Amino acid sequence: MQANNPYFRSWLGVALLPAIVLNVAVSVGAEQEGRIRPYSENPFYWQYRGQPVLLLGGSKDDNLFQIPDLKEHLDEMVSVGANTIRNTMSDRLDQGFEVHPFHQRLDGQFDLDRWNDEYWRRFENLLRWTAQRDIIVQIELWDKWDMHADQWKRNPWHPANNINLTHENTRLANAYVRPQYRDGTSHGKPHDFFLSVPALNDDRVLLSYQQRFVDKVLSYSLRCDHVLYCISNEIHPQYPPQWGWYWADYLRKQASTASRGIEVTEMFWSLDLKAEPHRASLDRPEAYSFFEASQNSGMLDPEEHWNNLRFVYQRLSSQPRPINNTKIHGADSGPVWAGTTRNAQEKFWRNVFGGSASSRFHRPPTGLGLSEAAQVHIKSLRMLTDATHVFGCVPRNDLLSDRQPNEAYCLAEPGRQYAVYFPDGGEVSLDISASKGTLQLRWLDITRSAWQEPQPVTGGGSLKVKTPGQGPWAVLVLAEQ
Repeated sequence: MQANNPYFRSWLGVALLPAIVLNVAVSVGAEQEGRIRPYSENPFYWQYRGQPVLLLGGSKDDNLFQIPDLKEHLDEMVSVGANTIRNTMSDRLDQGFEVHPFHQRLDGQFDLDRWNDEYWRRFENLLRWTAQRDIIVQIELWDKWDMHADQWKRNPWHPANNINLTHENTRLANAYVRPQYRDGTSHGKPHDFFLSVPALNDDRVLLSYQQRFVDKVLSYSLRCDHVLYCISNEIHPQYPPQWGWYWADYLRKQASTASRGIEVTEMFWSLDLKAEPHRASLDRPEAYSFFEASQNSGMLDPEEHWNNLRFVYQRLSSQPRPINNTKIHGADSGPVWAGTTRNAQEKFWRNVFGGSASSRFHRPPTGLGLSEAAQVHIKSLRMLTDATHVFGCVPRNDLLSDRQPNEAYCLAEPGRQYAVYFPDGGEVSLDISASKGTLQLRWLDITRSAWQEPQPVTGGGSLKVKTPGQGPWAVLVLAEQ
């Protein structure tokens, strides 16, 4: 690791990793300056190492630190312009190569007071290798899907599977069913694991072990400049918001003790971003410094997906925060409810044209991951945003006329730059009256990741833009610099 790369830092209050791993010593002030945080000039976006950054991604698993070919997968991401991953701290045994965070004794019981070094070695490697590649990591601390039905029966946290927790010293039950879905909401007995905090069950023994786990995560992640934090994966409506609020406050206090700043959010399950559960994030900037919009990807109707994005963007406009979409559902080989490959591709672009700070394809089978189709769209969107200063733009569909539903979307800084995305061909009128003189128009063939030759156009009025063909296209109209 090069000495001038500020990947890992020592921090107050936590034992240092071995010097051979860190090999870096930088002041806290320098460290804080470069960390991932809302962009100072437009807080709807992120900045990293002092420069604005748009987060695009796709990967083949959710608990990515567990996969055996992690380095190769990260290199493949970078080659197409991906620069963000989602990493749940999940240890459920889906693929056969996953390991648990706790030591397992010869009798099969787990000891929650002892760690499994292999789990944490994998996590440390993920943080190091992503830092070396300038890939932002969004950690999810708790994955609810580790805790239901058969997964719960074999989970190390289950009292029957460890020597530390019992049904007498905690509120944990022997079994919990998966939530049931109807009328757009989820129902079922809440899992007591997610009710442990003082404002709810006040389950102090369980909470002490949960805190110990989070502290262990932080002992690695707080050394890093490139980490964002999400409390839970798809926390459902039957869980009170105090769960997430508690952990957001806990994370900040632990970070503050270490003289660190961090960014925190929660991922609520409700697909409709206008639904009540999301108010616990939208209306609580002191708890959540960015908004996680992932569940909006469950909206298969383009107008519903777009209207949700617009609602959140406008709701946050008085006090802007980044809007992240760390998973986009949809793949032809996946379940019907997840949507199609085309749904996913359109949402990937629509997120960015709706003013989001990140857009990432979910893992298979319910997402495109880093498939060939995903790679094409990551590469093309990166080409488009690299050719303009997207961080100065805002969603401006009001500049489009003669537009049909889902025909075109506009992101613009009037007078300087205009980008229009067409999901499947089309022709619209673009208001460029704020731009005078000669401008440059350039088409991007998204499917081929190829620019067409630029052509001059005259500003000062309305410009007809018609795609060169069917399929997905984007066009840039730029004022001469």
